[in-house]
Amino acid sequence: MSAPAAAPADGAKKAGGKNKMFMIGGVVAALAGGGYYYKTTQAAAHEEEAPKATKEVSPKERGLVSFDPFVANLADEGGQRFVRVSVQLIVADAAQAAEMTEIPVMSMQARAIILELLSLQLADTLVTPEGKIALRQAIAERVADALHEIEVVDVLFSDFVVQF
Repeated sequence: MSAPAAAPADGAKKAGGKNKMFMIGGVVAALAGGGYYYKTTQAAAHEEEAPKATKEVSPKERGLVSFDPFVANLADEGGQRFVRVSVQLIVADAAQAAEMTEIPVMSMQARAIILELLSLQLADTLVTPEGKIALRQAIAERVADALHEIEVVDVLFSDFVVQF
């Protein structure tokens, strides 16, 4: 008869149990990490697909920057035509409006951009609704590009006179 198999020592049983616990812990950690990765990549994919919702801001929360009236010679042949216009910029909030009026360089830079755009216009174009709309868009884009901290929401003309 053969001798009965020797029973493993008590310490060997405990070491095997610890190894199993580490393996199970590793598998759980890997699954948790994989789940987190999947969830974040899916959320990012949905953000790219969904249009970014802009926060609706009431007109009360917007800021208004007013300028002294502009008088500019137009680009018409002969240089005899000019425009007189009062311009106000609607910016994202009152803090941006305050910043723009308190920092002279910002307001003067915006004023120079507006004056430059006005002097590039033709009288026949400016008297049409389409011409005014195009000028409003150009002013908003150029001022926003030049003053990176300022978000120009709209441009208003309160006086608009073209001399023929």
